Formats: sequence, structure tokens, C-alpha cells
Amino acid sequence: MYVCICNAVTERQILQAVAGGARTVADLKRALKVGTRCGACASFAEEVLEEGLEGRVPLPQIIKQTS
Repeated sequence: MYVCICNAVTERQILQAVAGGARTVADLKRALKVGTRCGACASFAEEVLEEGLEGRVPLPQIIKQTS
């Protein structure tokens, strides 16, 4: 599901960022640009972040791309 429409950021991307070490909304802003345009998604992004940090949803595995 999309969390940030402006920057096309999904719930899965946020959970992947958590699995990769994101711990704050500021981390999400740096990594995914979530909440950096209109800001309407910030509270939902924080909710998803907290769910991931608290283990309420399983974190997806990070697939590392090799070039």
C-alpha cells in the first residue's frame, strides 16, 4: 500500500528501510524522501515505522542487488 503518494513510497519500502537500519522518521526522509513534499503522510509513515520497530509486522528481507 502507498504511504506517500507524492514520492510513491510504499509500506513495504518503509519496512525494508527499517530492516536496513532506519529508526526515525528523519531516517525515512533521508532514505526514501517520505513526507518531504506535502507532508500529509508523515503520521502514517511514523505508524508504519513503529510497527516495524516493535515487530508488529514481519520485516521483509533486504535483497541486495549486485551489478
